[in-house]
Amino acid sequence: MTVEQREEIKAIILEQITKTEEAITQYEDMSQPIAPENSIGRVSRMDAINNKSVAEAALRQAKRKLKKLQLALSKIDDPKFGICVRCKKDIPPKRLILMPESQYCVNCAS
Repeated sequence: MTVEQREEIKAIILEQITKTEEAITQYEDMSQPIAPENSIGRVSRMDAINNKSVAEAALRQAKRKLKKLQLALSKIDDPKFGICVRCKKDIPPKRLILMPESQYCVNCAS
């Protein structure tokens, strides 16, 4: 992997970290408890509880992605970055551009 490719991937990681942190903030707001004293109808309350559950699942997923992105950023200068942890072959740069947190090549990931 060239220095330019590493810099491009690093910039993408930083951008995705920022977007993921913003998403986490939104999901945290959306997953606030629904107060029982709110005067919304029964169906609306059930809908709000369902939406809260969806937001909580999205929040967990976003937090996992953030951890993976932060790990990738910490390893970007490591000579082993961009090498599949299973087969030890290079991960294609286009895959790293799309999924910079990826630790597996396409074959090993599937």
